[in-house]
Amino acid sequence: MASNLSDYKTEVHNDWCPGCGDFGIVSAIQMALAEMAIPRHKAAIFSGVGCSGKTSHFVNVYGVHTLHGRVMTFAQGAKLANPEMTIVAAGGDGDGLGIGAGHFVAAGRRNVDMTYIIFNNGVYGLTKGQASPTLKLGLKTKSLPEPNVNQSVNPIALAIASGFTFVARGYAYDVRQLKDLIVAAVKHRGLSFLDVLQPCPTYNDINTRDWFAGMDNVDEITKKPRPRIYKLEDTGYDPIVHIDSPDEENEKLTQALIKSNEWDSKIPTGIFYKNEMIAPYDERIADRIPNYLENPPAYQEISSNGKPITDISKILDSLQV
Repeated sequence: MASNLSDYKTEVHNDWCPGCGDFGIVSAIQMALAEMAIPRHKAAIFSGVGCSGKTSHFVNVYGVHTLHGRVMTFAQGAKLANPEMTIVAAGGDGDGLGIGAGHFVAAGRRNVDMTYIIFNNGVYGLTKGQASPTLKLGLKTKSLPEPNVNQSVNPIALAIASGFTFVARGYAYDVRQLKDLIVAAVKHRGLSFLDVLQPCPTYNDINTRDWFAGMDNVDEITKKPRPRIYKLEDTGYDPIVHIDSPDEENEKLTQALIKSNEWDSKIPTGIFYKNEMIAPYDERIADRIPNYLENPPAYQEISSNGKPITDISKILDSLQV
């Protein structure tokens, strides 16, 4: 049974620019948590630095506003300390794919059971619109003195190559589909990545809401715009690895990579890849520490009356040279 949506909203003043796609993403997160009826004390939102960093202030669960590019390290640590928590990390494309790119790739190797959402608008919105890692080569947004000189990062392809076991893309102005994708990502057993196309009305005057809606691409016969965004599920696309087979996995990985390169006139949203045949990190830890899931670090008593109760002197003695 769904909880009240209002339970997951805070009264913190939101000062994002009018029309910002971030509003839709936060609404989708709140709607997803309410639909799944996740107890607020059993969920935590971790956010990085940037406009998206404020997300943890607007969702009424535990919130941790972390450091630039380090949101994945904090979020993974929390999940490993308390596997019962539902963990969602949120950050911008610059936060996650610029300074945080190394952590993004390393996370894929672990497959921690959590969700990472990137707000992808092609610019550093909080610091006046510099080109982010996802802005295409040669594009010149309103705040750039010259066209972007760097090749762009493909977030979907990078997540697939890094080892994320759930990879999807949403669109900030399609809140209902985005909510469904967040629900699917959170329910996935393993590391989920959701790339959300999020128009920045202040600094990115190229990839705008009208651009995604195809307002510049009118059908000559119907005289109607031809939207760039389409849903993979409407085409019969199957992202799921159904059997534990290298051939099956390679087939699904290949089709996901091919779809990830579609852009400009046709941009797919939906689930690109989903593989639950790979053991999440907590299961691998439990193979080495049998009581890990029953007695994780968050439940262990480490002090009494303000004094530590763990004696590590033997460990320190063994490290002496």
